[in-house]
Amino acid sequence: MAESVEQHPQTLTEDERAELARLRAEVARLRTTRGKRRFAWKSLAAGVLLVIGCLLAPLSLLTVWVHNQVADTDRFVATASPLIRDPAVQAAVTDRVSDTIFSQLDIEGLARDAVTALGTQGVPPVVTDTLQGLVGPLASSVRSFVHDRVADLVASPGVAQLWDQTIRTAHEQMNAVLSGNSQAVVVSGGEVRLDLAPFITAAKQQLVASGLTVAARIPDVHPTIPITDATTLTRAQRGYSLLDTMATWLPWVMLVLLALGVYLARHHRRALLGAGLGIALSMLVVAAALLITRGALVGAVPPRAAIATGDSYDIIVRFLRDGLRTVFAVGVVVAAGAFLAGPSTTAVAIRKGTKKAIGVLRFGGLRTGPVGPWVHAHLTALRVALVGVAVLVFVFLDRPSGLTVLIIALVLVFCLAVVQFLDQPASAARG
Repeated sequence: MAESVEQHPQTLTEDERAELARLRAEVARLRTTRGKRRFAWKSLAAGVLLVIGCLLAPLSLLTVWVHNQVADTDRFVATASPLIRDPAVQAAVTDRVSDTIFSQLDIEGLARDAVTALGTQGVPPVVTDTLQGLVGPLASSVRSFVHDRVADLVASPGVAQLWDQTIRTAHEQMNAVLSGNSQAVVVSGGEVRLDLAPFITAAKQQLVASGLTVAARIPDVHPTIPITDATTLTRAQRGYSLLDTMATWLPWVMLVLLALGVYLARHHRRALLGAGLGIALSMLVVAAALLITRGALVGAVPPRAAIATGDSYDIIVRFLRDGLRTVFAVGVVVAAGAFLAGPSTTAVAIRKGTKKAIGVLRFGGLRTGPVGPWVHAHLTALRVALVGVAVLVFVFLDRPSGLTVLIIALVLVFCLAVVQFLDQPASAARG
């Protein structure tokens, strides 16, 4: 081009010569700065924010789960209620209760003493000798009978209801004490003291119901007895308050950090892809940690109790596993969306294939009519609205599962495909 300009300088105007000089200066500037590497603070900040956000994802999940178990009585009961209904746990409880009963009762010794007493009463020796030989089978039969009756009792609906009532009452009392709302437990003089007024009221009512009506004259008094040092309760209440704060704000902090990281990144789509994969990977790490913990707990107990221990652990952490599956699905969906929007060969091929399939439907006789130009004019707004609706549906669902996330993503993809089908410029619609 430079040779052409030198051979035919008369063909360039003054404005063209000025533009050519400007372009040459720009090329020279670019050549001088090509080898220089400038430190990108925004890129570094984006990377740090994304890493911290991905690390906070499992911590947020664990904090929310622990908070739900400690502060939400209904959630705790829903978690612990199936324990007494699990067959392996019922078998373990039955064995423990039966062993405890027979550790206090020597059935075989009692039977031998009874046979000896019969001998002293004049029963012939041939009879007592025969009975002494039956002492062992008799004790074994009694043990089997007691074990079966205990098993029936443990598996009965009454015991399950008693279990639910017991754990609910205990959790409510613990929650009231930790939150500082308990009227029965007070702090006075550096000690945690139990207020006996509720017990006195209950005793007064019982005495009146038994006929001792003079007990109704007992006034409302509040004697207390010391339980423990107040320092322990104060620490527990501080931990409870900290847990409540973390469970409320930590997930939002994680989301803000991830959003800032994506915003500051030079390539927003790549940052979003990395955030989705990072969250999914962190959930896999939590799942692996749960499996390792389960194996350690099962291996630490005798083989007789291994099944009950494993089943109990699975029951306790099942809501935590549901939560990590949900977050994992969200991470995978976000990463998949960012990947499909990228310039890779696979993503381009998928988008072209989708457009081709929609074109086949359109040319096969399906027309958009006057809707096509309107959709074409508001295409971006429609896409943003669909994504926003999908996000709102996920946010306002009560305890969404991983399957729910996948269903929402598939419905969103279908709606976007419908919008793509309806998208048609006015000229194409007229044609």
